[in-house]
Amino acid sequence: MLHFANNGFRAIAHDRSSQPWDGNDMDHYADGLAELIEHLDLTDVILFGFSTGGGEVARYIARHGTARVAKAGLICAVTPLMLKSPSNPQGTPIEVFDGMRADSIANRSQLYLDLASGPFFGFNRAGVEPSQGLINSFWMQGVMGGHKNTFDSIKAFSETDFRDDLTHFDIPTLIIHGSDDQIVPVQASVLPSSYLIPQSELLIYPSAPHGLTDTHKQRVNTDMLAFAQS
Repeated sequence: MLHFANNGFRAIAHDRSSQPWDGNDMDHYADGLAELIEHLDLTDVILFGFSTGGGEVARYIARHGTARVAKAGLICAVTPLMLKSPSNPQGTPIEVFDGMRADSIANRSQLYLDLASGPFFGFNRAGVEPSQGLINSFWMQGVMGGHKNTFDSIKAFSETDFRDDLTHFDIPTLIIHGSDDQIVPVQASVLPSSYLIPQSELLIYPSAPHGLTDTHKQRVNTDMLAFAQS
């Protein structure tokens, strides 16, 4: 956001710090985004969504259209469907997400530490130097979230089917993903997404992890800005 603001764009982010007990699902995420956009009367918006946020962008476009949206970006997004099923054989088995739920109940602080220290940033790969600062930042953001909200979000990001949502995209869309994303594997995400979105530009970063917005920040900033200015 700082990079975009420094380059003449109005950069807006939203949060869910009210921590509601119910409504921790993609429909509510998208409707909350729509409420903000309408409240601020925004037009010619460029919507970028990272990971679960990419699913939120997809659901927003499916539910609210693109009248206010000029372009979209799906960054390491959970689209089109993470969960393995007969119609999505390359997806991730439900047992993985059940394990995340169990770990969240047992010791969610440790869960966030383990994710950050390992697969999220690729720090579990040989030759990759861990950044304690990134690990601390990820952990802090995790524990600041509501326990019920973050627990429910596991179902939201893993089981929501966005395949139909992506067919509603009628605007230029940038898709960025890391080839070594251990959270949202590339073969089950960006390739199907790029097929479903007619005006999509696909960029796959070699050996990049899920958290490439931090590990590959300069390249992400450059690519996103070039897309926004095109």
